[in-house]
Amino acid sequence: MTDESRGIGGTIGPPWSVDVLADLHAGVLDDTRAAELWPLVNADPEARAILDALDATQADLASLADAPAPRMPAEFAARLDAALAAEAAAAFPGQAGPRSATQAPRQAGPGDAPVLDLAAARRRRNKRLVWAAGVLTAAAAAVVAVTIAIPGTAQQPGTPNVAAPTGPSVGNDGAGAQALVGKAIGVRDFGPLQNEDRLDACIAAAGLDPKVRPEGIRPVNVGGKAGVMIILTTGKLAQFRLVAFGADCGPGNPAVLFDKVVGEK
Repeated sequence: MTDESRGIGGTIGPPWSVDVLADLHAGVLDDTRAAELWPLVNADPEARAILDALDATQADLASLADAPAPRMPAEFAARLDAALAAEAAAAFPGQAGPRSATQAPRQAGPGDAPVLDLAAARRRRNKRLVWAAGVLTAAAAAVVAVTIAIPGTAQQPGTPNVAAPTGPSVGNDGAGAQALVGKAIGVRDFGPLQNEDRLDACIAAAGLDPKVRPEGIRPVNVGGKAGVMIILTTGKLAQFRLVAFGADCGPGNPAVLFDKVVGEK
């Protein structure tokens, strides 16, 4: 545990470092440290306020794709108009001066160069600038969305889409899983399943009620297979039901790795 995540006297707790909370929120901390911090952070209103602010920031960045393209500031528009007028005066010195309302327009001769229409040029310029600004805004929002959605380690081309085991190792029958209960209570780490919707589909496929919220969720390595373990109460004091699902679980495929009751009978 780094010094930034420790409070006064070396104990884990507030005041929290914003860097530590940002790392925890982004999921870059190792499983052991994250499992240790989440229950403490969730119980701290000030830490939760920072995490809520990070959630709001992500939502604001994702909404950039729908934001209207901003208009060019008047100062820059005027400078562009002046530059265009100067170029027109340099290219067509005989036509640079403004005409009066009573002055008849001169008919263009066969050898005359075309007259530059500043109003038409301005309209074309503004249309292109608005279009370009919209493209840049959408591209920036797309980059932000991809950065948020994709983990730090990208899958290489040709690599099978198989989740690598993460989290503590337990036996194929769940041996050793009971020791994880204390640190997993209050944790909501979906591991290879990534989100709550996928976990709910696995729970329903196993015949359990997705509306019953687990007391803890964390990734586990079950005999070399990537899995996610949930902790359910049984209605008895100090007794829990531990169910682990494989990374390939989903509708019609519970892929239960183990299902056992631990604690006092």
